[in-house]
Amino acid sequence: MAVVSGVLGVLGDLVEDVVVWADGPAARGTDTAARIFRSRGGSAANVAATAAPLVPTRFLGCVGADALGDALVAQLAQAGVDVRVQRRGRTGSVVVLVEPDGERTMLPDRAAAAHLQPLAAGDLDGVALLHAPAYGLDGGSTADVLEDLLGRLPVSIDASSTAVLERLGPARVRALVERVRPVVLLANADEARVLELGTRRIPAVTTVVKDGARRTTVLHADGRVEQVDVPPGAVVRDSTGAGDAFAAGLLGALLQGQGVGAGVVAGHALARQVLASPGATTEKGST
Repeated sequence: MAVVSGVLGVLGDLVEDVVVWADGPAARGTDTAARIFRSRGGSAANVAATAAPLVPTRFLGCVGADALGDALVAQLAQAGVDVRVQRRGRTGSVVVLVEPDGERTMLPDRAAAAHLQPLAAGDLDGVALLHAPAYGLDGGSTADVLEDLLGRLPVSIDASSTAVLERLGPARVRALVERVRPVVLLANADEARVLELGTRRIPAVTTVVKDGARRTTVLHADGRVEQVDVPPGAVVRDSTGAGDAFAAGLLGALLQGQGVGAGVVAGHALARQVLASPGATTEKGST
């Protein structure tokens, strides 16, 4: 797997995450005590912010022409990201309901993130690898822009969500991946089952399948299968953003000239940093 060093481009959503840590199961029809945190979110924005300290990184997307959009763009730029955004409509939000074991349920309102128009001249200058979470394919003009770009330059694709894959249609997603032949396809175990990756490998595509604390499986494009251990002992309070941090570590390693196995190790190291904090952050939920 050869990736030319250069800018990591990430195309997709920049939204606000409203993260809810409830003290117990939701009591229907009455109150349930909770702690609520607000932070920058969106899978693509999370990847960009985490990758920026590793490699030159550019974010491409659309946010609302509002104060929330201003704040999110500023936060992403402060993380060292070259932010190239279009502004229209209102900025999206995602309510993230996090259970005590760290599992999360998301209620997305993508709003402006789904309405990206064709990119401006120069937006892709210097981009050596374009990362595309499948969320970007989930409706709106952003999906049209992204599908038009896929295959024009080296890309990586994150399967992102079983619900998104089901809406798009697993057969359609597989056909797109087979056509585009990304440098790497990222999926967790549930997403891999939806795409039937265990029984129907995608030819000539390196696929990385994460499975929580269990070994990560790398299905190399040449047919080899590699198992990479996950470091033990991580404290999991909130899994939000862990997959995005993993992607950032892996893609950063590839752009630094490392192999995919080393990239998986780097990805897990970054993912561990967000597991004890609310949302895709490293700040402990102590307030």
